[in-house]
Amino acid sequence: MFNGNKWRGVRIARISGRANAQFAIALGCCLLLMLIMPLVANAPQGAVRLHVIANSDSPIDQSIKLSVRDAVLEAMRPALEAVPGKAEARAQLLQNGEALQRAAEGALKARGAQYSARLYYGHAEFPDRSYGPHYYPAGEYEALRVVLGEGGGENWWCVMFPPLCLVDIEQAGEPAASDEIVFESAIAKLFENP
Repeated sequence: MFNGNKWRGVRIARISGRANAQFAIALGCCLLLMLIMPLVANAPQGAVRLHVIANSDSPIDQSIKLSVRDAVLEAMRPALEAVPGKAEARAQLLQNGEALQRAAEGALKARGAQYSARLYYGHAEFPDRSYGPHYYPAGEYEALRVVLGEGGGENWWCVMFPPLCLVDIEQAGEPAASDEIVFESAIAKLFENP
């Protein structure tokens, strides 16, 4: 309190270095959330994913996996590009199950693989992934799973509906093999370019 010429009041405690660090971490988390939320908001609802699992991690089996992926996507391209929603995409996949099986088996035969493909439609767990401006958080999604042979190799996944697999392959080739997501900070860029 101010009383004439004398200042009387409660002493304000000095903020410690630890409190400053905690505040900085909390502020950083808030800023990170502000930057990530637009990505999450851009994640299309009602996605159907594609999951192709290789027979093994051998280079030939990994190459065969990509051939099967291409054959399955090509077989479904016309039907999936025209569907307006998830229910219609699901119906197209289920109606064309035999054609998809033939496409996968044809790709295996063309590559001389000595194993077969098993196709499943249901729910599967996926890691988080970005496709351009669309961010898909890790979680359970409806998916067409294509298991090749023993199904013991590295897998490949994308979003069949909306048709982001097709866009991703055509424009940028195969998505990066790693699960790593790269975040860019607008704030850090300000400091990089003074």
